[in-house]
Amino acid sequence: MRPAHLLTVVEKEYKSTQSGHHTPVMLWGAPGVGKSQMVARVAEKQNTPLIDIRLSQMEPSDLRGIPFKVGDTVEWAVPAMLPNADRHGENGILFLDEITSAPPSVSAAAYQLILDRKLGEYEVPAGWAIIAAGNRQGDRGVTYSMPAPLANRFSHYEVDINLDDWVAWAYAHNIDERVIAFLRFRQDLLFEFDASQNPVAFPSPRSWEFAHRALHKFEDHPELFSGALQACVGKAAGIELAAFIASLDQMPNLDAIINGDDVDAPKEIDLQYAVATALVGRAIRAKDTADAMKVHGNILRYANRFPQREMGVMMVSDMHRAIGQDIFTVPEFASWAEKIADLMLY
Repeated sequence: MRPAHLLTVVEKEYKSTQSGHHTPVMLWGAPGVGKSQMVARVAEKQNTPLIDIRLSQMEPSDLRGIPFKVGDTVEWAVPAMLPNADRHGENGILFLDEITSAPPSVSAAAYQLILDRKLGEYEVPAGWAIIAAGNRQGDRGVTYSMPAPLANRFSHYEVDINLDDWVAWAYAHNIDERVIAFLRFRQDLLFEFDASQNPVAFPSPRSWEFAHRALHKFEDHPELFSGALQACVGKAAGIELAAFIASLDQMPNLDAIINGDDVDAPKEIDLQYAVATALVGRAIRAKDTADAMKVHGNILRYANRFPQREMGVMMVSDMHRAIGQDIFTVPEFASWAEKIADLMLY
């Protein structure tokens, strides 16, 4: 399932604790696809506490607690990391990450916690949702086969790779537009992982964020630049990204486009992706400014100049995802939509 839909699933499951209809969720996916980040985004959006427990680093006693003697009986000290209504609040998300990397003794200790929301005398507060995540077998991570009793305690979702969802996230988090443009141009490189090749650095949504950081740290060190990118996303993808960035000095004048001047679209397809991505970035930065209508209008007007109309459709779609319904109030939108109506219908 694509990330945009999974965000809704996790959000619905969090809210369902209020009606008593919550089902624990298990997110499956390869390393670096954003499982943990999706849960954190939902917690941030809902302004609710998030307790992130990495089960691969736990011992059974870390969940069950430590026994201590009280008179003639033994009681258990509940671990402080588990949700407590007084300390953490009545509502929140308990995130059990790396659950498939936990040894069987630890996952067995989690059975009761996940299904019955209890562990000995401890009980998960009613307003807390339980979400888990882990890698699949074959992803070259440390994984154990999930026992059937544990698997049957979850609803299961596999995290798919979706470029549009990643691009929307990237614009919202100020990822360098050159990285976004490159992945629009080479979309198959958003995630490329072959476990049989035993890669160390490889392209993934997480490692492209690392490449964004490396770009800003090493761009003024040409002797290090390509190597730093390769260190983040692997040799082949890093070399391609460096070459793509080097070619961008042939881009047309973006300020002239924003001002409404008559500027031809580049013939090279990689430069077209770069221009389209950069203009979406300009549209985002212009939102809520006095010049927003003019800037958005000139960008929409330029959308018709691309040799392939699909490029304009991609650019305007990204604008819509980034700036929302405001795009429909721009007069040039109707003109653009009329010119590509046959393409959209097709």
